[in-house]
Amino acid sequence: MQAFWEFAGNFWWLVFPLMGVLGMVGNAWERGARMRHKRRLEVMHAKAELKAAQAAARGKAVPAASLPPITGATATVTASQAGSASRETQVTQLERLFATHDAVTARWLEYELDVAKIIAFPAMSDGRQPLTAAFLRAKRIADGLRPASAKARLSKEQLAEYRNAVADFEVAFDVAERDARRLRDSTFTDDERKRLDTAKKLLTVAIDEAATPAERQLAYRRVREELDGLISISDEAIEVLEKKVMLELGPVTSATTTVTDAASLPRAEAPDSPEPEPEPLFPPKRPSTTPPPGATWPVPSRTNGDSPGRVTHPKPHR
Repeated sequence: MQAFWEFAGNFWWLVFPLMGVLGMVGNAWERGARMRHKRRLEVMHAKAELKAAQAAARGKAVPAASLPPITGATATVTASQAGSASRETQVTQLERLFATHDAVTARWLEYELDVAKIIAFPAMSDGRQPLTAAFLRAKRIADGLRPASAKARLSKEQLAEYRNAVADFEVAFDVAERDARRLRDSTFTDDERKRLDTAKKLLTVAIDEAATPAERQLAYRRVREELDGLISISDEAIEVLEKKVMLELGPVTSATTTVTDAASLPRAEAPDSPEPEPEPLFPPKRPSTTPPPGATWPVPSRTNGDSPGRVTHPKPHR
């Protein structure tokens, strides 16, 4: 046994030529198996033709040959069946590639639209990072090579090119994600890290439902100020954050609104009963200041005392 190990240690390089020899032997055996199968089919076909000839010589009905010769029509049908099978296989492959492509894109959008993740892993949104730039290039290539649908007809070269692009896209994203999780905020200075920490704390207040609308608005503005110049946030991420900050308020109802709405509703009219005509409004009568004819007014006397003055009647004119 020790002699074998000594031989293996001294002549280990023989493994490589032996592997080549074994590969050649395997290929030769496969070619031989194909030739044997082909000869077996030819023998069976010859026997079927011999039986058909003997039956025709005896005047019997010629049975159908078990293996008819491959004519042009048969070859066309076989080729069409093979083409349909290849198209079905291509559809399955494209559906699987589409699923992988969409899954990686969804993972990338989690970093692109969530401001909290952008603050925690800023390298994923920084195109100056080499790995992030490589991922963005791979994404652009994969998006450009993606067919319109899974039923699109592609050549083998086009399918292989799209498959390689999706694989590069997935690998580039995994590498960029790991690097971003490793770096975190190590590329920023101490003052910039303090600003990022402040932005994290303010972000929790901005999206807190227990806070008042004024507090959320103030925290949102402070977050934008702290991140200005540090991290580039896309417009889509800002829109998502604003939707979280501006919580929807329920409908406000009041008595005035109810009365207004009730007054605006159409009234039910009776078809047979006419509406009563409104009564005319007359101005109110004022008391007359003109004395009646033949009547004289009593004129009070003017005195300087505290007692009420006596009433004197005027003398008639003669």
